[in-house]
Amino acid sequence: MIEKNDWRLMGQEGYLKGVTLKYDQYRQYSEDWDHDHCEFCGEKFTFDENPENLHEGYSTLDEYTWICNNCFDDFRLMFEWKVSTQ
Repeated sequence: MIEKNDWRLMGQEGYLKGVTLKYDQYRQYSEDWDHDHCEFCGEKFTFDENPENLHEGYSTLDEYTWICNNCFDDFRLMFEWKVSTQ
């Protein structure tokens, strides 16, 4: 069970509580960005072939915010996320 003082919690409930997420391959939000980080733990998402980076995970529908599989599993209930099937 996740504790409310988990080091990964930094106020994300203000903008991620109850949102709908989708599972997808990472795509950069902007031409100016070459990577993103998990909104909770900071793991790196990229579209390159580097096996040390994440290449898929959960994102907001606008693909602006990314969440790794582990953090999704850990915070799914606390944040009351819905997952889009589209």
